[in-house]
Amino acid sequence: MAYTHLLLEQKENILYITINRPDQLNALNKQTIEELNKALALADVNPDIRVIILTGSGSKAFVAGADIKEFASFGVDEGRMLSRSGHKLLFDFVENMSKPVIAAVNGFALGGGLELAMSCHIRVASDNAKMGLPEVSLGVIPGYGGTQRLTQLVGKGKAMELIATAAMINAAEALQWGLVNHVVTQEELLAKCEEIAKNVAKNSPTAIASAYRSILAGFKKGVNGYEAEIKEFGQCFGTEDFKEGTSAFMEKRKPSFSGR
Repeated sequence: MAYTHLLLEQKENILYITINRPDQLNALNKQTIEELNKALALADVNPDIRVIILTGSGSKAFVAGADIKEFASFGVDEGRMLSRSGHKLLFDFVENMSKPVIAAVNGFALGGGLELAMSCHIRVASDNAKMGLPEVSLGVIPGYGGTQRLTQLVGKGKAMELIATAAMINAAEALQWGLVNHVVTQEELLAKCEEIAKNVAKNSPTAIASAYRSILAGFKKGVNGYEAEIKEFGQCFGTEDFKEGTSAFMEKRKPSFSGR
């Protein structure tokens, strides 16, 4: 299908999604969020896609934030609905996808942009990247999961400092804090993401999805992550991928996973 603000390209079993609003530093508006939801939903059920690499067009920004002019006049109820809709359509949606999503963070990842990167399962940043949650400087808070995911990734103290100061940190600091997995030059960014994607794609899609569900279960209130792991572990034994993986191991050959 055609998209106004996205560029899609599939190479073998890797799908590249580029947010393409360079004049707005790839800021997230309502239409872009809806397009991302559609593209990601289609990718999640496409058996020919194993990994998704998400990035922004140009060299200046991954996503420089939300499009403020869209909600500057909102009231309390509209603000609450904006946040809830964003969680459902994009940020929670990405985190709960069965297929790994790698954020290629090129340049600025601010506000909703950093929240989107944090929703992804793996983050690789270019060495010129700048990250932050500046919402309190506008009289609002991060509303797309930023208060929760930042705390999970970097800890309570650092999250409270970064949000309260509305400061930006550079890629080296983000790596030190555990906010990103890798930092490379801008020229090496996509190549590094592809390297990770290919290492992921050779493994069992059903097992990866199961492992991700287990990991996320541990962050849900009232859910016992260990029990979730036990359940997911058992269910793996009923998959074709388990039979293929164990057979390949015993036959001393490389497995060919079907994702079933």
